[in-house]
Amino acid sequence: MVESLKGKVAVITGAGSGFGQATAEVFAKNDQCNLVLVSLHKEKIEKTAEKCKELGSDVVYFAGDVTKQETFDKLLAETMDNFGKVDFLINYVGGAIKVAPIEEMDNETNRRIIDLNLTSTIMSCRTFTPQFKKQGYGKIINVSSACDRRSWPGWSIYSASKAAVNTFTRCLYTELRPHGICAMLLVPGGSNTSFQAAAKGVDKFEWDEELAVRPEHFGDMVYQACALTRGGCVTEMTIYGLAQDVAGY
Repeated sequence: MVESLKGKVAVITGAGSGFGQATAEVFAKNDQCNLVLVSLHKEKIEKTAEKCKELGSDVVYFAGDVTKQETFDKLLAETMDNFGKVDFLINYVGGAIKVAPIEEMDNETNRRIIDLNLTSTIMSCRTFTPQFKKQGYGKIINVSSACDRRSWPGWSIYSASKAAVNTFTRCLYTELRPHGICAMLLVPGGSNTSFQAAAKGVDKFEWDEELAVRPEHFGDMVYQACALTRGGCVTEMTIYGLAQDVAGY
């Protein structure tokens, strides 16, 4: 059973492009869900917000760095000040930053990768959990990667950070389930987004769009998971494109 998301409140990080942008637009198009959006890039998040407003949603947005605690403090404050509750927390922000053999990965870059993917997810969940517990309901969606399941040369630090998001989310589910809160892990395959361009050392690669998994696929499936009536929880969702070989190790 599914229900309308109209009147619900979704907080989405990384909403300026890719999966986050597509999800925000699906939520707005289908049910005019109330949205609180953040992205590092001001121009991109403004574009997403304007599109969602055109589709009928009430939208609060700002540019912020998710590796900083103050960004999540502001996210929570804006959510509560404008809507008084939070139904969905969707942590899309992440990135590889650099892909290279391990001896070429310096400590500063490694820390940035871990902070962007793992630490940001932990901070987000920690910041919003007291409000979810107070409400006695809500859904948290954290994002791992195909690199959490398969191994490719040069992706070791990114893969480790995403594998940690996997384990963190599984533990979070057991911790929050008694409070009526669902924690879900989304495992995406590679898609034709800005992800590749943002990672140093990643050769340009594109897949046939007819066989590749696209951002709107994630938007549609996350919408379905969030629209499940209370008590229904998707604990893990894996979405690969047929164009990508994920046989691997």
